[in-house]
Amino acid sequence: MEIEAHLVKELRERTQAGFMDCKKALENSSGNMEKAIAYLREHGLAKAQNKALRETKEGLVYSYIHAGGKIGVLLEMSCETDFVARTDDFQNLSKHIAMHIAAANPKYTTSAEIPQEELEKEKEILKNQAKNEGKPEHIIEKMIEGRIKKFYEEICLVEQPFIKDDKKKVQDIVKECIAKLGENITIRRFCRFQIGN
Repeated sequence: MEIEAHLVKELRERTQAGFMDCKKALENSSGNMEKAIAYLREHGLAKAQNKALRETKEGLVYSYIHAGGKIGVLLEMSCETDFVARTDDFQNLSKHIAMHIAAANPKYTTSAEIPQEELEKEKEILKNQAKNEGKPEHIIEKMIEGRIKKFYEEICLVEQPFIKDDKKKVQDIVKECIAKLGENITIRRFCRFQIGN
């Protein structure tokens, strides 16, 4: 199928993907713009997964003070090169994540950071809740599994629904930026300050 240049141009403007990638996406989707966008996202995110193993030694420390000066966030974002660290996309990602931290108040970056004793304590509470609800023993374990995922969403930054688009998690926003910039990006650490806390 012959793909018209104006379609490739439109897809490039909408996705920021390269010319050949856009052309290939349109060919694979028979010229359907929405399917081509989905194709690019799927393939971009697949590439992002592969980049996740690469080391991130560059980046920036981003500071955000919420209006009124009652909440502040310091965030360390890492990437592979200082070139990417200086891009608007990387800096916007840092800003949006810092704003998310100010609003959502996560306790940890990932579930791997939760101390084992805190996790065991939460599981015990959930188990007792399920027992008090009169649930049979064989269902309790499955309930705990589901409720622990909810617990992660409440306290782990990358698991939280993103404040600007709650259909995506914070980790999805990071993966989209990895796909766009072509480098691994990690949220190294953060600190949230709030007056009176």
